[in-house]
Amino acid sequence: MTSLFHKFQEVVKTLAKSPTDGTSTKDLKRLFILTSCNRLGRNADKADAKDIIEMANKFYVAEQQKQIQENIHFQIKNFCTAMNDILLPDARKRSRKDEAPAQSNAFSVGKSGPPTDRHAIPEMRRLSHAEVSQSLKDHIGYTLDVKPSLMPHEKAGQGLLINGEADAGAVIAIYPGIIHSPAYYQYIPGYPRIHARNPYLITRHDGTVINAQPWGFGGEIREVWDGFTVPEIMPNVQSTGKDGPELVWRVLSKPLEGTGVGSIGDVLERRNPLALAHFANQVAVGMHQNVMACPYDFPLTEMDMRTYIPNVSFANPEVNIRRYGSFWFSTKSSESNVPVLKTLVLVATRALCDEEVLVDYRLTNMKC
Repeated sequence: MTSLFHKFQEVVKTLAKSPTDGTSTKDLKRLFILTSCNRLGRNADKADAKDIIEMANKFYVAEQQKQIQENIHFQIKNFCTAMNDILLPDARKRSRKDEAPAQSNAFSVGKSGPPTDRHAIPEMRRLSHAEVSQSLKDHIGYTLDVKPSLMPHEKAGQGLLINGEADAGAVIAIYPGIIHSPAYYQYIPGYPRIHARNPYLITRHDGTVINAQPWGFGGEIREVWDGFTVPEIMPNVQSTGKDGPELVWRVLSKPLEGTGVGSIGDVLERRNPLALAHFANQVAVGMHQNVMACPYDFPLTEMDMRTYIPNVSFANPEVNIRRYGSFWFSTKSSESNVPVLKTLVLVATRALCDEEVLVDYRLTNMKC
């Protein structure tokens, strides 16, 4: 069993060091192997190892995408279970009704403020964000901290550091914030120069943009969140000078402009320790990224997990956006009857231990 695990580790090390041209086909193959290896772990046998290698070479793109989604969802489900164990007084006695808020189906055009309907929030343990973070490390082996970057650059500012150990293929962080489909780009604050004052935007390959600016560092409670909430400064963040927290908070604390269309609010756990992917820095020249950005479509039918997915949709998540020429059209999806949140996670390309999380946005072509 141990020798097989080491074999997987050697495959992962090769993947982490191999060059990539940024194409979706090669990135998909890499993510397929990484997440599949992580899911099998030390319980795999020789037949499993052979299957993973063969499938990576033979599967069509659609099959690889489906398996990656299943692998990521498997990890997210385990993460949500750990969070329930940490925060809920007695998870075993909760009814499904208490587990999740009812989802709003109202299209949000014309809203100018937070939703008026308030969802029921179950009783929880009174733990601080820091206490939840430490408890998560005890459960899964790692958590995340936002601290001065370890990058050898005077303007590196803050960085995202993993506190603990994570295996290759592990979901390290979730990109939080408001999800904008291409049809609603004009409602991103600062449009059309949306990147000018907001470094916390990221784009998936399907054109979906996630704006993490309103999320900030998260919060200290579970609440109905729709993106209108202004982040509060966390007292444990230390100053690093010109590009430290002062600059970050000057950006984050500015009111959102041009929000003529409101987002749909849901009960979200603002103490989510993994909802910090937007603080991951660009890897330096000559270095290798240690995480990859991976699109993840969270099925909204998983209501007991919804509170731990730190995203809200700017408009109805059931609407499917398609492009014809230079125009974007919204239409009901014919591919699936399951509504999803088009989110994004960071996946470890190798085993990580007490180090800074680094992404190569140039190769993934994900960052706005």
